[in-house]
Amino acid sequence: MIALTDKSKLTPAEYLAEEEKSAVKHEYIDGEVYAMAGTTDSHNTIALNLATLIRSHLRGTDCRVYFADIKVRIEAKNCFYYPDLLVTCEPRDRETSIYKCFAKLIIEVLSDSTEGFDRGDKFNDYQSLSSLEEYVLVSSQRQRVEIFRRNPHFWQYQTYDLDQPDFKLETIDLDVKIADVYEDVVLERMSDNPIP
Repeated sequence: MIALTDKSKLTPAEYLAEEEKSAVKHEYIDGEVYAMAGTTDSHNTIALNLATLIRSHLRGTDCRVYFADIKVRIEAKNCFYYPDLLVTCEPRDRETSIYKCFAKLIIEVLSDSTEGFDRGDKFNDYQSLSSLEEYVLVSSQRQRVEIFRRNPHFWQYQTYDLDQPDFKLETIDLDVKIADVYEDVVLERMSDNPIP
């Protein structure tokens, strides 16, 4: 994420108007906009594999999965983020076509440049969504999935890898195999993308 400092703070309405015209995606944090970097082959394939599994599972329900280009609005923190995937089952989310406010499940595929933010400040902001029940982090460097599940008083953490290769997305009652998440994925190494 790259901060754009040539503008004064934007209101949410100004951000949304500018974002609609922009060729580059930006996240919005309390009036400031941050350009988003592109993704890699493995990042994209992991996200697409998960989107396909979830979409197939949710067919015929009132829940919807959104992939890459739909924002999550977190009003309490005055921000908009682009998660890799989000699921909402809230009818009010059908009232807005470019962002959703009631995510039930959010999935982020980790990369070198975003992992710290996805684990830290972004997760902290996501936690203010009362609708959010599961937050999932998926590694693009090893076959590992981490799930944070909301309990009444804390977030429960569980990790899954080749030693425990099956997991459940409890919010949508979906059993997933690690092998399906990483199908056709060539895992990245740290700093594996040199500039030619």
